[in-house]
Amino acid sequence: MRIGIIGGGLAGLVAGYSLADAYDVVIFEQEPELGGLLSSYRNERYTIERFYHHFFSGDTTLMTLLDELGLSDEIIWLSGSTGSFTDGDIHPLTTPFEILRYPYLSIIDKARLGLFTKQASHMDMVPLDAITAHDFIISKLGERIYHSFFEPLLKSKFGQNADLVSAAWLISRVAIRSDRGVAGERLGYINGGFSVLIDRLSDAAQDKGCVIRTEVPVTSVVQVSVSPDPGWEINGEFFDMVIGTVSPRILQNLGVPGIPSIPYQGAACLTLALSRDVTGGIYWLNITDPAPYGAVVSHTNFAPFEWYGEHLVYLASYFSGDPDPSLQEKMLSDFCTKFSVDPKEVHWSRIAIDRDAGPLYLTGYMNNLTNPAVPGLYLAGMFSPENYPERSIEGSVKAALRVVEGIQNRE
Repeated sequence: MRIGIIGGGLAGLVAGYSLADAYDVVIFEQEPELGGLLSSYRNERYTIERFYHHFFSGDTTLMTLLDELGLSDEIIWLSGSTGSFTDGDIHPLTTPFEILRYPYLSIIDKARLGLFTKQASHMDMVPLDAITAHDFIISKLGERIYHSFFEPLLKSKFGQNADLVSAAWLISRVAIRSDRGVAGERLGYINGGFSVLIDRLSDAAQDKGCVIRTEVPVTSVVQVSVSPDPGWEINGEFFDMVIGTVSPRILQNLGVPGIPSIPYQGAACLTLALSRDVTGGIYWLNITDPAPYGAVVSHTNFAPFEWYGEHLVYLASYFSGDPDPSLQEKMLSDFCTKFSVDPKEVHWSRIAIDRDAGPLYLTGYMNNLTNPAVPGLYLAGMFSPENYPERSIEGSVKAALRVVEGIQNRE
């Protein structure tokens, strides 16, 4: 039984690793580097993810996988501090004292916000899928709390579509991030970065017999038979089953039948290496002032500076359609101006752009969470049910394992 997997990101690798014991599995990845959005830049001293990542203490499926791969001892738990860049100033928002000092909310606003945050984990997400986060927060907490606290987060994640995102996404994010101490969120990372996981996973899959073809884009997917036994051709090569892990747009363009039409957005992430910390020790800084990026994520205010020997910062921007061709220059120029950085202090910079970085969680998104009724076709991507209301590394692992179970139960 031959299985072809489209995409060598985390979901594709987990599926390949889990199926290779019993099946003839081939993974097709168009890029030279495996991992998809979890892939990394590599230099002589260290690796660093092309897009920022961490995981949570409740991500038990991911941690089971890490244990199986012998990586449990490489898990480290770090504190993720937060803040806001508003009116040209950095406002820390991690500790209760810092939140109390935040000048853009009254004491009553802050008390209401604190109570609301505690209630988030008990809210029913189903009705929240039908209302925008914008309307829900304003109805519950008022415009001042929305514009001062929630709108910057939504804009940092969804850019121009911020006001259209479902309340289910926002409340899920608030709930999942409730594991906070006085130093900030408790977030998981891997000693040496997520390249350690991708390398270990791809090696383990290949040790089991999985074939991984990098720099081999899929150009055609054709259903050659339906019943009694399904059959497919990927790039003219026969497979009994196909697992799609890339975006619906790509699968549709390849001619794969039964793919739901789910809107995606792109992401541009500019990584900078600097001589010094410029965000006051804060890990995640939402930008409320006008800027060509929505957040500044100072990686070395999260992972130890000693691993890298230089300060690493991400500038994150989300977009629909095609990105501005001069986006990198605009992001770098704006950042240097806002944070008083001399361009000579930038050791290096690289931009990663993915047009299909993730779904747009618009209202009614739950209606799209259906598996295609196409024999021999399985989907495990960021548009899968496991990644809603909040996409995550955990969700990608769960989506892959659901597909694996479906294939195994089919026999």
